[in-house]
Amino acid sequence: MAQIFSIWKKVDWVIILIFIFMVLSGWMNIYSAVYSEEHRSIFDLEQRYGKQMIWIIFALVLAVLIMVTDSNFFVAFSFPIYSILIFLLIVVLFLGREVNGARAWIMIGDFALQPSEFAKLGVSLALAKILSSYDFSFKTFNSKILIAGILVVPVVLILFQNDTGSALVYLAFLIPLFREGMSGLILFFLFLFALFFILSLVLSPLLFVCILIVAGFAVFISMRKRWSEMTPAFIVLGSSILLVSIIFLVFSIDFNFYFILLISSFISGLILLFLSIYKRIPQATLIVSLFIISLLFSFTVDFAFDNILQSHQQDRINDLLGIKSDPHGAGYHVIQSKIAIGSGGFFGKGFLKGTQTKFDFVPEQSTDFIFCTVGEEWGFLGSIIVVAAFIYMLFRIIKLAERQRSVFSRVYGYCTASILFFHFAINIGMTIGLAPVIGIPLPFFSYGGSSLWFFTALLFIFLRLDASRFEQLH
Repeated sequence: MAQIFSIWKKVDWVIILIFIFMVLSGWMNIYSAVYSEEHRSIFDLEQRYGKQMIWIIFALVLAVLIMVTDSNFFVAFSFPIYSILIFLLIVVLFLGREVNGARAWIMIGDFALQPSEFAKLGVSLALAKILSSYDFSFKTFNSKILIAGILVVPVVLILFQNDTGSALVYLAFLIPLFREGMSGLILFFLFLFALFFILSLVLSPLLFVCILIVAGFAVFISMRKRWSEMTPAFIVLGSSILLVSIIFLVFSIDFNFYFILLISSFISGLILLFLSIYKRIPQATLIVSLFIISLLFSFTVDFAFDNILQSHQQDRINDLLGIKSDPHGAGYHVIQSKIAIGSGGFFGKGFLKGTQTKFDFVPEQSTDFIFCTVGEEWGFLGSIIVVAAFIYMLFRIIKLAERQRSVFSRVYGYCTASILFFHFAINIGMTIGLAPVIGIPLPFFSYGGSSLWFFTALLFIFLRLDASRFEQLH
């Protein structure tokens, strides 16, 4: 009993107070978002705000149970917890309930459990366990395969559920991996991947290939600074274009300069790759390799966009990038969201006085778009307070993570901060039109038992590890 009391003395109460503020604020905003004169009581269990009260009570109980649990439990049972959650991701594929096109919920009576939320907790624990093991090194092939497997398995299972938004959240785990020594090149390549994906959609295919060619030559010149070495590349590219054009004419193939340039560039790339390896010019080998991969990627973007993403996801990305404007369809959510937030002014319209949310202009106003209620009723001032609370919590979690004496606790702390940051940034970005609408909740605010319990467990496990940091020395 004395040990339990000592844990509560060591816990970071600042984060707990912020947690309580967010949870209660979320509850009040859910009440306001779906308020009706017929159901005025905030304790009405038939309404979302009444159900959210139940989820909050269970979340507080869960937090207490975590705090009185020995911290070594989470270290010892990291892999079993991960395995159980992976099993639930498999189960939901067969027994899950489909909502909005995603088969991601397991019904337990009237409660809908979303395993994809809790799977992030399992991945956090598993990554912390692996990275804290004595024989782990990013330099070994086996370690890289193990990390990749831990991340890829849940992502693939979630994609099979047609829940692309939840799968994208797993990109957040790159931050703790980078903190623990993962090469920054991986982050750089992911940035290039995202940039090329956007450019492939926004620009014409011919223009994109031309930009790749010019960029390849420019990077090579800046790295080697020898203009004479560019001559073979120009000769190879020019000869390839001429040869492919002749083939198109001889075989009466429809003249399409994009395909001629694409095929010529690919052939030139293979020839230059062989020459760079033969001449032992590592910079050229790297640049040409990236060039070939970029060409192949640009050629497959349209196919992936049309066949992998769902139609509503395609529409939202097109609307975000300005490729197509659909104010009554894909763009409706964001337009109404920005109207609601903008109409709040500096001080807001006041509690229960939001017109955009009251008359259901904003879809999903108690879940994914709960921040609209904050902006409309509490204005710029209330929005800044909420954003500041999130930012302060994130910085404090990182500060606590850095003071850990255990690698396990530090990695888990960074996983916690990264997941919260990704959800916070993307969710608010969705509501103000800076990010595509991918359907992820705002931590501690959005309606839902699964998300609230997951974020509570994620946060309080770290607080429990931090409270016993002097006991965790490996």
